[in-house]
Order: sequence, then C-alpha cells, then structure tokens
Amino acid sequence: MFDKLEELVDRLEQVMKELSDPDVVNDQTKFRSLMKEQSDLTPIVEKYKEYKRAKQDEEDSLMLLDEESDEEMKEMAKEELNEAKKAIERCENELKILLLPKDADDDKNVVVEIRAGVGGDEAALFASELYRMYQHYAEKKRWQIELISIDDTGIGGIKDVNFLIKGRGAFSKLKYESGVHRVQRVPETESGGRIHTSAASVAIMPEAEEVEIEINEKDIRIDVMRASGNGGQCVNTTDSAVRLTHYPTGIVIYSQTEKSQIQNKAKAFALLRTKLYDLERQKAHDAEADARRSQIGSGDRSEKVRTYNFPQGRVTDHRIKLTSYRLNEVLNGDIDEFIDALTAADQAAKLAKMSEE
Repeated sequence: MFDKLEELVDRLEQVMKELSDPDVVNDQTKFRSLMKEQSDLTPIVEKYKEYKRAKQDEEDSLMLLDEESDEEMKEMAKEELNEAKKAIERCENELKILLLPKDADDDKNVVVEIRAGVGGDEAALFASELYRMYQHYAEKKRWQIELISIDDTGIGGIKDVNFLIKGRGAFSKLKYESGVHRVQRVPETESGGRIHTSAASVAIMPEAEEVEIEINEKDIRIDVMRASGNGGQCVNTTDSAVRLTHYPTGIVIYSQTEKSQIQNKAKAFALLRTKLYDLERQKAHDAEADARRSQIGSGDRSEKVRTYNFPQGRVTDHRIKLTSYRLNEVLNGDIDEFIDALTAADQAAKLAKMSEE
C-alpha cells in the first residue's frame, strides 16, 4: 500500500507542474482532465502526509522514552505515544478506504426515475412523496433539479417521473437508493382503519454524455404532438411534446415539460442516452458476480430496499437492518443517516473482500 502511496505523491507533483504549463492551460480538454485527477489525488496525498506525521510523532516519543530519565517527561512521552498510535491506526483505515477502486460514475449527475407500483392511488401518492423527498435532499446539498417528464394523477399522485439532479458526486450519494420502496399506512379512504402496503420503484442512473453513448438515428422513431394535461386538456397550442421510441430496446421516452419542441427533443434524447448507458452498466454489473456479492444489496431494481411505516413513525432499510424513528424528517429529505450508513457498509464489505484476496 505504501509503495502505491509514494507513487501517488509523485504523480500529484507531476500533475501540479503540468497544470502550470501555459500549453496545458490552453488545452481545455487536457486541463479539465488534470484538474479532476488533482481533485482525486489531493485527499489521498493529504491523508498520507498526516499518516507520516503521526509515524514521526511515534518515533520521537519512543526516542524520548528511551533517553529521558525524568518521570514526568516520560509520562508525557507515553501520552504522546498513545495519541500517535491512535492517529496511525485511524489514518491507515482511512487510507484503505480512499484507495478502494472508485466507481467511474461517482462524480456524475444523476437521472432519477420514480414509478408507482402496486397500490393504485395510494402508490401514486407515495411516489409523489418520494419525489419531494429527493427534491428536498438535493436542495439541502445545493444541487440543481431539472424536471424531464412527469405523469401525474391529478389528485396529488404521480404515476411516474424522471428528473435530473446536477451536482458533483450526486451519483456517489444516491446510487444506493435504487430499488423498491414500500409504504405502510392507513389510506384516507380506508374506513376500517386497516393498514395498507403500497410500493414505488426508484431507479438512480448516472447521466450519460453524448460521447459515451452513440444512438443510430435508424433505431429511433420520433413523434411530435401537442402537450396535454390531465383529462386530455391541451396546455399547449403547438406540437411541442416529443416521444422517442428506441426499436432495439423498446424504450419509450416522452417529454413535454418545455414549451419548445427543440428543448423537449433534447431532453428526450438525453434521457434515452442515460437509460441506454444504464442498461450497459446493469449488464456489466450482472456479469460481475463476485463484485455484486461484495456490495450492499444485490443492486437489482426489484430488490426491496426500504419500508416507511406511518403508524409507528419509522423507516427501515432492509439491506443494513437500520431503523430510524424520524419518518417526517426522512420524508423531508433528511436521508444522510441512511446514505452514510450504506456507504460505510459497502466500503466495509469491499475492504473485507480485498483482505481475502
């Protein structure tokens, strides 16, 4: 590990030199690539420097204990030695985590897709609550939100919604949210007071760039139509809505959130690229059985990941057996407790797998 860390120290120095080169500054593609590399390397190198300082403190304390005859000074040296050992252990653990293979998509924006599942109107209402939950979470992170498409029920529920969250590291934070979310509560229409269980599926997809996914125009059918609201009531007098049909996969994208056909078409193609990119990710994920076992949860979109129980005011994540009795706060976007715990559990699983190899 330490040979690797020394290599990273040298590489960061090289990157810093290259970034000061005027020719590199004028080459925006290379400049951005080096800036990202600098951003990735800096926390590792800084933590390694902290580790080396702690090792030096340990050596100094041991030398003082060996040479010093004054008991008071010896006691002080022992305390400093204990502190140094604690710092060394902490830095070693943090360095192991920092050196874990990083998901290439972690820094990307994400497209979130929420679909109401079993439960009729109650499932649609729950899907709407999940949509608001992720909106509030993104706002707390100061990330931008852009609606791509939405199909609502007209009574506060959502059949399905696609939206983009723009923010550095958005995928690294939200990738564990994919799966089936369940809600248990008594619907307002339930006269007998019985608890009903409804569900909604969440898909978290890293936003794909044009260079990553090439779409053959022959594989696409483009239909344009008037955007409409609930009950077919026209909300736009021009043919601004766009529907894309991708023949090879059967994926259908509908976009009507913008007034311009050009803007809706751009949004539809961006969503199609992201869905095709996500399909490729899923294929690779399914092929890597060992990697799949080392992760928290199966990564399967049909996996039950979390239950929101209203009568008891609790939220339970089934993958890590974590229960929180802060239902209202969670639905208002305070989901860091779950995200941090899932991230830590995933890192621990990967570290355990590495130690076995």
